[in-house]
Amino acid sequence: MTKCKEVIKKLKSLSNPQNVAGMARFGINPHHTLGVSIPDLRKIAKEIGKNHKLSRELWGSGIHEARILAGFVSDPQKVTEGQMEAWVKDFDSWDVCDQVCGNLFDRTPFAYKKAFAWSKRSEEFVKRAGFVLMAALSVHDKKAKDEQFEQFFPIIRKHSDDERNFVKKAVNWALRQIGKRNLDLNKKALKVAREIRKSGSGSAKWIASDAIKELTSDKVRKKLQNKTLI
Repeated sequence: MTKCKEVIKKLKSLSNPQNVAGMARFGINPHHTLGVSIPDLRKIAKEIGKNHKLSRELWGSGIHEARILAGFVSDPQKVTEGQMEAWVKDFDSWDVCDQVCGNLFDRTPFAYKKAFAWSKRSEEFVKRAGFVLMAALSVHDKKAKDEQFEQFFPIIRKHSDDERNFVKKAVNWALRQIGKRNLDLNKKALKVAREIRKSGSGSAKWIASDAIKELTSDKVRKKLQNKTLI
């Protein structure tokens, strides 16, 4: 499948209204949504391979699943800043935001720049995208130095008082993922979390408490100890 019409036809053949209703209950925008599962989208993406031109056409369709698929098949080395800015403005659901940021945008040369810039923006899903990029980079950028992630701590601390659900969860996600990268960052992330917990806002306390719970768990500590021994 290399033509947008063919892919859209395939997506519509897999549509599931019951899934759409279920997705809506989890805060996913049901508008222009077909209810196609992520595993099915990944299978289609595997059949297509990387196709940057097609990805732009899929995004332009406005269909929820087509946009997630666009993130799977786009070539990160061909993505421009202009494209990233255009797409992020279209984010209207947390899953499109997370899938595109975690499968495409975090692999572009502009990922760190956009993480900083978007996390300071006011729009809910643009702001979320900035923190999702921080989380995704901490997992996927294996060669990055600790200092690159430490630069995110002041931003995480500053925006931990955002009460919007999709923002505060992304701030929490970024803090947790950075803290699971290695033992040194774990200690520093915990220090930030404890500072955030003192700020007083309900959002900050939730972000901090949840992060501390995971980052001090036996499971995480053992995993980080084992990484140190390798």
